[in-house]
Amino acid sequence: MILNIVSDNGLGIDLVKHKDSIFKIGKVFHRHPNAKGFGLFMTKTQVEAMDGRIWVESKPDEGSTFFIEFKNQS
Repeated sequence: MILNIVSDNGLGIDLVKHKDSIFKIGKVFHRHPNAKGFGLFMTKTQVEAMDGRIWVESKPDEGSTFFIEFKNQS
């Protein structure tokens, strides 16, 4: 398995409130005027199309860490 980890120290996401909708289409978690709610949905769709998986750990006001795991193709 190949594990990729991406972190930020941004606004974070309240996973207690949004855990079931984090990767759904059209969902936004902040009031940013450019947020459309497609980025995480498209990322998850592509990761799963390559037989991978994605998950997130996040806390409001602390940031988020996304984990993307792929099967080794070699």
